[in-house]
Amino acid sequence: MTERIILANAIKETFMKNFKVIDMVQIAIVIALYVIITVVLGPLGSGAVQFRLSELFNFLAFYNRKYIWAVTIGCMISNYMVFGIVDVIVGGLSTLVFVSLGVYLFKKYLNEEVLKGLTNKAFIYFAIFFSLSMVTIAAELAIMFQVPFFFTWLTSGLGELLSLLVGAVIISQVSKRIDLTK
Repeated sequence: MTERIILANAIKETFMKNFKVIDMVQIAIVIALYVIITVVLGPLGSGAVQFRLSELFNFLAFYNRKYIWAVTIGCMISNYMVFGIVDVIVGGLSTLVFVSLGVYLFKKYLNEEVLKGLTNKAFIYFAIFFSLSMVTIAAELAIMFQVPFFFTWLTSGLGELLSLLVGAVIISQVSKRIDLTK
């Protein structure tokens, strides 16, 4: 219980200092959508073999960094509902670090379209990079549930890659119609 209170207070303090009300509303909407999509797809979004379609929201961080917080918190809430506090910490920190790093490394490719304009190089590079980062989740699952590490890394990484590639197309197309920078 105290971990949740400490986390909630830290998040509240960060948000109150750095974001306007509209930012907090947009972040809350993305958090809610992330959790809802993860919960609706249920077992597909967790475990050694996973297809977490809600990961498509990771790409919003390329347009506005406030969404790094949205996907991190959405991931943490979803992970808490499935595996508990260990997955909140491992999955949440992994999301925070690798989404932030991925945006930093690949944002310069955002305007370079591929696949006849379906998506862009930044999203493709990010999808590969983030899929490789599933090493952290594979390690967590191997330690907690004694599943085979390399097989788990392969299956979770491939599931992540597939969900991110689907998300890359969706967010690329949405960004052509809606200004996601606001």
